[in-house]
Amino acid sequence: MTERIAFFGELLLRLSTPGRQLLLQSPSLEAFVGGAEANVAIGLAHLGHKTRMISAVPESSLGRAAVGEIRKHGTDCSTVAYTGGRMGLYFLTPGAGLRSSEVIYDRAGSCFAEATPESWDWPALLDGCSHLHLSGITPALGPGAAKAAIAAAEYARANGIKISFDGNYRARLWDAWDSDPRTILNELVGYADILFGNHRDMSLLLDREFSGEGPALRRAAAEAAFDAFPNLSLMASTARHIDDADRHRIAARVDLPGHFAQTDEVVVSGIVDRIGTGDAFAAGVLHGVLTGASLEDTAETGLALACLKHSLPGDAGLFASADIAAFRQGISDVRR
Repeated sequence: MTERIAFFGELLLRLSTPGRQLLLQSPSLEAFVGGAEANVAIGLAHLGHKTRMISAVPESSLGRAAVGEIRKHGTDCSTVAYTGGRMGLYFLTPGAGLRSSEVIYDRAGSCFAEATPESWDWPALLDGCSHLHLSGITPALGPGAAKAAIAAAEYARANGIKISFDGNYRARLWDAWDSDPRTILNELVGYADILFGNHRDMSLLLDREFSGEGPALRRAAAEAAFDAFPNLSLMASTARHIDDADRHRIAARVDLPGHFAQTDEVVVSGIVDRIGTGDAFAAGVLHGVLTGASLEDTAETGLALACLKHSLPGDAGLFASADIAAFRQGISDVRR
């Protein structure tokens, strides 16, 4: 796999309560390094792809440790800048039973969010890359981050670099500043070749509702997306039904302008950690696209990685092709 994929986004420190306790119920917190774009990069690196992280972290032992965590999974971090300032954080209280999980962000004023748009040298940062992956979390961090994401997408589009974009709408981040998410996200999706999103994302972007249920609803949203954004060639999404914190039912689909593939629903029980499952799905779909897999195999691979990620603590999926094959074969016993 000779193509290199670049990922632009914030590296975060996640602090979560152990044993599904409430925040500060015990004096301990578990630390993980993640971030939506980094999670996808790690997932693809474990599948043998060349990945590059573009970000900024503090020039401190914490920043260096965060970069080391990403690098150890095979992602090139030579394009991560070390600057002054602080690390972005978020706190996670995992759900249990009928109690939902809760995320509290502490990202305001981080060195990544405060970086000026002019500080990113896109010709150098994207040199040798065939693909760029972005998400809607980066522009939600503030006007500077929004301008930087748009500049990255604009440069990539102008220079033949394929763009994938994950909507990842985070209302709490957008609401924290005088933002215009519809306008900003429409511009970013307009540059994209691949979109990770569903009918709710399309309702936000196009300011309209979609009728129907299930696959028909999702197909209507996909057709609207292809009509509104001519550069789009593929749209991928999952459908999740939550019974409780420990049992979800998930299906995946991938749409092209003239064709689509929809998987059967899979029951995911005994959930360990649902954070990062959408990023694992994105890694699986991109793996299918990059390896020339069929539309059906691409959807199944995305679903496999999303489901497997529920079994693993932390933000990123760390699974290889053998794990995907075992999942698709229904192997749940010990592999010896």
